[in-house]
Amino acid sequence: MYPTSYNHALAITKSDTVNFDVNLKNGLCDAIYVGGAGTMTVVFQDGSTQVFTVAVGDILPVKVKRVNNSGTASLLVALYSV
Repeated sequence: MYPTSYNHALAITKSDTVNFDVNLKNGLCDAIYVGGAGTMTVVFQDGSTQVFTVAVGDILPVKVKRVNNSGTASLLVALYSV
């Protein structure tokens, strides 16, 4: 179950190698806010990936450690409930 509210947010810098801040929730966000539509590839804790097509304003409720550099989605924000 994902929270309906979040109390921490960090801008995402897309990268094929650098994961999110490991000091927050073992490096996994609770969701991703999308500011610019397109596609994005997320990396789950086990290293598996998934491509999503997202629209402006979407909140994608995924616990992931990274968003890869490929894809066209932009202005991404990692959301946390800490």
